[in-house]
Amino acid sequence: MTRSGGSPYAPHTDAETAAMLADIGVEAEADLFDIPEGVGFDGAFGIDSRSEREVRTEVERMLGRNDDMVELLGRGHYDTYVPSLVDHLSQRAEFLTSYTQYQPEVSQGFLQVLFEYQSMLAELTGLGVANCSMYDAATALGETATLADRIRSTTGQRVLVPAHLRSGKRGVLDNYVAGTDLHVETYPMDDGCVDVDALAELAEDDVVLVYAESPTVRGVIEERLDSIAEIADDHDALFALGSDPVSLSVLEEPASVGADVVIGDASVLGLPASYGMGLGMFATREEYVRQVPGRLVGASEDAAERRAYTLTLQTREQHIRQERATSNICTNQAWVALRAAIHAAWLGPSGLVETARDSITRTSRLADAVDELSGIDGPVHERHHIREFVARTERPAADLVDALADRGYAVHGVDDHEIQLCVNDLAEDDLDGFVAAVAEVIEG
Repeated sequence: MTRSGGSPYAPHTDAETAAMLADIGVEAEADLFDIPEGVGFDGAFGIDSRSEREVRTEVERMLGRNDDMVELLGRGHYDTYVPSLVDHLSQRAEFLTSYTQYQPEVSQGFLQVLFEYQSMLAELTGLGVANCSMYDAATALGETATLADRIRSTTGQRVLVPAHLRSGKRGVLDNYVAGTDLHVETYPMDDGCVDVDALAELAEDDVVLVYAESPTVRGVIEERLDSIAEIADDHDALFALGSDPVSLSVLEEPASVGADVVIGDASVLGLPASYGMGLGMFATREEYVRQVPGRLVGASEDAAERRAYTLTLQTREQHIRQERATSNICTNQAWVALRAAIHAAWLGPSGLVETARDSITRTSRLADAVDELSGIDGPVHERHHIREFVARTERPAADLVDALADRGYAVHGVDDHEIQLCVNDLAEDDLDGFVAAVAEVIEG
């Protein structure tokens, strides 16, 4: 398809396209393709053409059917304020091209941003290597399991994960190991944290990976990461920690407590709540660099001794022999990583710490306010929290969730009598109204 006058995404004009076709000796673009008759489509799509104004009106009408609610969802959905600077810089034409941003042809400017994204993760985790992104935290966990299987010399294939693990993340992990000999087992939690004694009993020399999270899916800060790391190390298993870059700015450095791999979702920077789109972060020790899935951007010098950036390592089958590939994962989230890097640079180290501390303060304030109401106790776990916490209700959780939705507040129902509340910066001004709504619903 050609564009008269060109466009930012398909810039060739009809005249340029005709010239290229003439050069290679064909009359039309269709002549370049050999599509079998059985799979080709030669009909009309039945889509009426509309003017820009008509399309805008229709889209606005459809969007108007969405509920306008205050979100306190959490559990992977974090609607946070993203400064307009991120939109303006990330949407510059230099960063938006018609070609994939993860191939060797990627521009120097984009490579530099990805290098800085990797550097940010290396600094926050204390680990020597970070790749330039994966799809989301779930795929990063799946890749970690297969990484552990390659690195570990044991004949066992057990992967230990916490009982409190988001179902979507567990589902992707199960899909990843379905084609391997790996077997996923859960270990119990104790008051929102890892039951370290139970984990120690489960761990044996056939374990290849121990995975833990801080904060956990319930917003609890894990207090015994070093003990978990020791258990993994005692059995020569890999210890992987799930977290996010904002939390890592105030929590213990993962490398210092024995983490071999750090994964998580970095979309807490640069993206509003995306309901599915993520940004998988992945960092590990330098000794495992040749087993890292995805791509690494490195810094070097060109022939004129100028600083230059390049895709240094790509261990997928498209670039190396299939039998030597460490991962079949095809693409990554380069543009989302670019947004995260811009947001992090805008915040700076002190801004990142301030953002994390605000998350802790807001969560504590809401927990105290909710706990003062009759018929609801929060948090369920008497521990330190960041971003979110679980509260127990006397009223059935499903009824409470529905009643709060009717009043314009979206929260998660965890089980029959537990709800989860997350306080992001965009909901901060609505907390008093939310607490009043909870009181109205519970106290009648």
